[in-house]
Amino acid sequence: MRLHFRSKRLLRFIFVSFLLFVFVVYYYLFAVASKDLPIADHLKKKNIDKASSLLSTSPSPVVERYKEQPVHYNVHVFYYPCNGRCKRWPQGQHNPPDDIGANFYPSLGPYSSRDPAVIENHMIQIRSAGIGVLGMSWYPPGLSDDQGIPFDDLVPLVMDAADKHKLKVTLHIEPYKDRNSKSMRQWIKYIIKRYGSHPAFYRMRKGTKELPLFYIYDSYQVTDWKNLFDPSGSETVRNTELDAIYIGLLVQPKHLQELAADGFDGVYTYFATDGFTYGSSQKLWPVIAKQAQDLNLLFIPSVGPGYIDTRVRPWNPTNSRDRRNGTYYTNSFRTAISTKPSVISITSFNEWHEGTQIERAVPRTYKSYTYMDYAPHKPDYYLTLTRQLTSEYATVSSGSN
Repeated sequence: MRLHFRSKRLLRFIFVSFLLFVFVVYYYLFAVASKDLPIADHLKKKNIDKASSLLSTSPSPVVERYKEQPVHYNVHVFYYPCNGRCKRWPQGQHNPPDDIGANFYPSLGPYSSRDPAVIENHMIQIRSAGIGVLGMSWYPPGLSDDQGIPFDDLVPLVMDAADKHKLKVTLHIEPYKDRNSKSMRQWIKYIIKRYGSHPAFYRMRKGTKELPLFYIYDSYQVTDWKNLFDPSGSETVRNTELDAIYIGLLVQPKHLQELAADGFDGVYTYFATDGFTYGSSQKLWPVIAKQAQDLNLLFIPSVGPGYIDTRVRPWNPTNSRDRRNGTYYTNSFRTAISTKPSVISITSFNEWHEGTQIERAVPRTYKSYTYMDYAPHKPDYYLTLTRQLTSEYATVSSGSN
């Protein structure tokens, strides 16, 4: 009797030990290991399963059919990587993941561009929209703006993913510390040496040459560009391995003449707020296009779906532009098309804190705040609309050739 009792105790001990072992293994695999997922840095544990489903490479039937869509390399979209614990999400004293510094909420949540699945998803979205080129925000190695962490080392990751989907990448050179013609020449040399041989590195035909193209944001802040872009300049890149198509930012009327005199190849307008600057005043685009042509400058109008940044700049409602269910974007795009430009740029794919994104957004409420979304349309509405508008542009462009 006592021996039988001991046997039952032994069996019970073995059974309990087995359950404990299963629990430990389960906890390690699914609770502890999940902490190593890059996206887990930006999402609460309860949202990891949801995030995984959102990172599917087939977010909608529209995106699943993207391979049927042509790629338009004369349509560029400004793209912003968000490295590591990106400061853009909490910008404006917010507390991610539920509370972010943006008026819309991304379908991927407050993501990190360190996550290859995020980059893959982005490339699929961009390709589905018919866009051919990413204008990737760029700072030199070790540098960034005050809202981020250096991300030059993300360029290869983005280029590899872009190439997989037949996309190209150019760089949108930001106003890094102590930027001038001499330092710019150094960094252009770095860019071309490090990335110029990558199959996704964007080049555009100029005469008989295929040259890189670079956007230079806030170009008006530098006064010695002529040294770099004039053929007789002391730091000239012309007719060297650093020659490229250099595009300066048009803000004020005088910038057209100044950029031409400094040897720039073209101008872009960037801002998605119609009327915010001279360059972004869409009613003036036909006049600006003619003036640019007379100065032998490319005119690259920048279109956008709208603008709102009141979650990070509550004092700035004046510059908000309502999307009007896509009407604002459509009007902006068609005004750009009417100027018959060689390139149209889009502001932006994912500048969320300024509300200019065409990336997928989802409905979301956090406490008393309800994020804006694309209702009554689906989360990928602006990707679909972009595809339609790029097709219109392609039709007009082919008809004018």
